[in-house]
Amino acid sequence: MANVVSWTGPVISVVGIGADGWDGLGRAAREAIAGCAVLFGAERQLALVPVDPAIERVAWPSPLVPALPGLFEHHAGARICVLASGDPMFYGIGVTLVRLFGAAALRVLPQPSSAALACARLGWALAEVPVVSAVGRPVEAVLPELADRRRVLVLSADEHTPERIAELLRRNGFGESTVTILAQLGGPDERVRAATAQSWDLPAGDPLNIVAIECVADSKGPRATRIPGLPDALFGGGGQLTKAEVRALTIAALAPAPGELLWDVGGGSGSIAIEWCRTHPGCQAVAFERLEHRRRQIADNATALGVPQVVVRGEVRTEVGSTESAPPDAVFVGGGITQDGVLETCWSYLRHGGRLVANAVTAESEALLLTWAKTHGGELRKFQIYRAEPLGTFTAWRPQLPVTQWSVRKQGKDSL
Repeated sequence: MANVVSWTGPVISVVGIGADGWDGLGRAAREAIAGCAVLFGAERQLALVPVDPAIERVAWPSPLVPALPGLFEHHAGARICVLASGDPMFYGIGVTLVRLFGAAALRVLPQPSSAALACARLGWALAEVPVVSAVGRPVEAVLPELADRRRVLVLSADEHTPERIAELLRRNGFGESTVTILAQLGGPDERVRAATAQSWDLPAGDPLNIVAIECVADSKGPRATRIPGLPDALFGGGGQLTKAEVRALTIAALAPAPGELLWDVGGGSGSIAIEWCRTHPGCQAVAFERLEHRRRQIADNATALGVPQVVVRGEVRTEVGSTESAPPDAVFVGGGITQDGVLETCWSYLRHGGRLVANAVTAESEALLLTWAKTHGGELRKFQIYRAEPLGTFTAWRPQLPVTQWSVRKQGKDSL
């Protein structure tokens, strides 16, 4: 909470309001609105509340987040009420305000969220349905959640999001999935429409909508689950790729947990950073790659595989001093091991208790890992993967390059 701004004004009321407007609000919410001097909200939300000449109405500017500190500072002595859609703490303005001012500065009065209303209409168990936001993010963010017979909700950015989702499903082997648009939920103009992604012909409708997906997977398509070891063919990158079997072993050694940050050094195609982020939506990764064309490839792969949160940077030794402040929870070194200062830089920035995993395929890089293991401990492993390939009319085992892997946890008093 280091970035929290001290708030000395009256407690800020944050009122969730649905498409049913004023009529759907409880007494506490109405009193909070009626008792304020300044009412913030989107134009659509402000229009749902009766006009009161004693209340100053302020519509949110665009972009919103950078303007918030100045807006609230300008009205710091007034009783402020903020209108939010449904539940303010469900992908809403309430989350942003807590990060800015702290929970003690707010009084949040929620309404049912769009996800709760959608599940109520469809008869789905809300606790079992993942929710993905496409607001300000590519729709590809839904890809890691897709699996045969699974149900998924997507928060739409606008009226065009449902069509983009249908196209995404067709491209990724889920064309027979049913896509349902639920618009203006809870209001007098509520409307529900459905079609399969393959036969999508629904016109753009109301921008205030949520999309429900009942997944049906093509049995001939590749399986792309959250479990590490995605098929190599899903990554572009001209061969600069940690192969699927070694990738699965590497992610297991890195041991990601929700919300953790990885540095993928010598990113190549970005496969380790991407697989790390796919394990949980809260995982973050920075991929360091010195070659520009590979940096572009990493960004393209990350978007195509549903993890646009992967950040792409240049060479690690020149980038970390000026661009990265948060120490990583884990570091993977897959390229540039023998370059002067690479391992030293990664080790110095790795937080105490964090994990470092490095893979080597050359004798020189393996020798360096052996030296580091003698100094810092950890575990050394060597993998040899064979894949079956045709040999005339027969089948032969084709060996991949052997990989030496060093994994270590940085202890509290460990040093270079």
